[in-house]
Amino acid sequence: MTQNAEPDPREIAIQFLARREYSRAELAQRLSDKGVAAEAVAPALDALSADGLQSDERFAEVFVRSRIARGQGPVKVRADIRTRGIDDALVGLALEAEAPDWQELACHALAKRFDGPGATPRERARRERFLAGRGFEFDHVRHAMKYAWG
Repeated sequence: MTQNAEPDPREIAIQFLARREYSRAELAQRLSDKGVAAEAVAPALDALSADGLQSDERFAEVFVRSRIARGQGPVKVRADIRTRGIDDALVGLALEAEAPDWQELACHALAKRFDGPGATPRERARRERFLAGRGFEFDHVRHAMKYAWG
């Protein structure tokens, strides 16, 4: 590539995709950050999608799987993936495909971080805040507080 030539959006996008999956919105932002002309971004992304090199569905599946492996709950997973430009329908499909037992995941995350339920209300509240911060819903937190160490 010469210095005065426009950067090739397809090559740049493929370099990004070689490292990890990206959503269409993330790739569009990265391409524009690299100086690709705005009118060249959409056609390049359409071609990558048509060739099967970029897929929001695949991105959503990989993203959800990685966040579940980190011990994150459904609220946090949904919020994080929305910031990456994935619509709610794809998020729902990806979560259904994985279909984790959120209560069991909350128990595991809690038992991994804490060695017991806590002796004081303040300690128990700290454990509940931990799970809420991880994105677990109220019923998951209650279940984990009861069964994580049993």
